[in-house]
Amino acid sequence: MNKKRLGILCSSVLLLGLASTAQATLYDRGSGMIYDDVLDITWLQDANYAKTSGYDADGRMDWNAAMAWATGLSYGGYNDWRLPTIVDTGTSGCDFAYGGTDCGYNVQTGSVATTVYSELASLFYDTLGNNGWVDTSGNPTGCSGSDPWCLTNTGLFTNMQSNFYWSGTEYAPGTYRAWGFYTGSGVQDTNDKNVELYAWAVRSGDVGGGGGGTVPEPGTLLLMSAGLAGLLGRRR
Repeated sequence: MNKKRLGILCSSVLLLGLASTAQATLYDRGSGMIYDDVLDITWLQDANYAKTSGYDADGRMDWNAAMAWATGLSYGGYNDWRLPTIVDTGTSGCDFAYGGTDCGYNVQTGSVATTVYSELASLFYDTLGNNGWVDTSGNPTGCSGSDPWCLTNTGLFTNMQSNFYWSGTEYAPGTYRAWGFYTGSGVQDTNDKNVELYAWAVRSGDVGGGGGGTVPEPGTLLLMSAGLAGLLGRRR
């Protein structure tokens, strides 16, 4: 194999390896906590812990109550829990579209960039691989049969509702509203703060230790690319 062909092969395999590690891996840290290694946040494994803990009858709360629950939560030895974040990008407010904006379907996630635009959308689309109700052209994707609708994969999580989850971000054009994400259809939008919706607590960073990775090791392609890179270097 000549140097040019070997270099192309090495580059291709390396890109494949990097692409495989760009997708988030979920790690079960034990004690009901799941670490997302791309967003660098820890989720409560129970996506309706407000109910199962007995804090609320059904886990549905208005925005102020949801904020108070998350920020006041002490769990696993940590007391810095919060609601997930959503970043309002572009023109202030809901820039509704079928893809690439802050509002609508297939929204910006930023899970492989320096800015995380939506932790909820990143989990739904990028990590769990769920489809939105429509694709980027506005055509139905087919996940419209019955509840849980588009929420076909919940990964390591329990009690994940096919419903609207609050974020901790207010809606700038009208602070009587706040951003949220609807896991039943994959749409990101806003709601009046006095509406009772679900809340899911997360915290920044890793709690460490615990059960380790739950997805096969992503290093195989990287090892192959490293070996080929070394071979190319020796031939040079």
